[in-house]
Amino acid sequence: MRILVVEDDPLLGDGLASGLRSLGFVVDWFRTGEEADRALADGACDAIVLDLGLPGRDGLAWLARWRNRGDRVPVLILTARDALESRIHGLDSGADDYIVKPAALEEVAARLRALARRARGRPEAVWKHGALEYRPAARAATWNGEPVELTAREAMLLEVLLAHPGRVLSRQQIEEKLYGWGEAVESNALEVHVHHLRRKFSPRLVRTVRGLGYALGPAESPEASP
Repeated sequence: MRILVVEDDPLLGDGLASGLRSLGFVVDWFRTGEEADRALADGACDAIVLDLGLPGRDGLAWLARWRNRGDRVPVLILTARDALESRIHGLDSGADDYIVKPAALEEVAARLRALARRARGRPEAVWKHGALEYRPAARAATWNGEPVELTAREAMLLEVLLAHPGRVLSRQQIEEKLYGWGEAVESNALEVHVHHLRRKFSPRLVRTVRGLGYALGPAESPEASP
């Protein structure tokens, strides 16, 4: 899951970004709304953590800008403004959730996962695809009931494919979910991750669509699985 953090405080921003990365998120951290706005326009993300007390334009002004131009990415406001009127105003302005600082990292992560699940139309805690079961919160997968160990990137790729079961995703669309803004990507990295998923689950789990990208393969029942 790729998260865009907008926080001008260097200690809070670095701590939040580092903490979310340690939990398996891909994180882009920006200190100004201008930087975040450019990143959002250039690439996809699954959710935004937005501080309100930003330098220059207020966080709510940036939220209004994104909503007015049609960006529907879930936004979690994380701010020190704890007044009831501020919480109501933030939610009514287009935010999907609102947390008052200081907040536990685990709660922020759980709320981000919930926002992303609802945005994808998959609110269930366990995603099933034939013999495959995947738990997004724990990044845990099983095949025919047996646990399968995954690296962080493999889990991210599996999650992206499961989130769009009927869709062919281009290399760019997938890499935007797996890697942060400006992060170097090996030319064959995606092919390697796809190969590992096929080896660990089934050769038919990931389908290659020549010239277009990759898609989730047909569901295999436990009885039909190798």
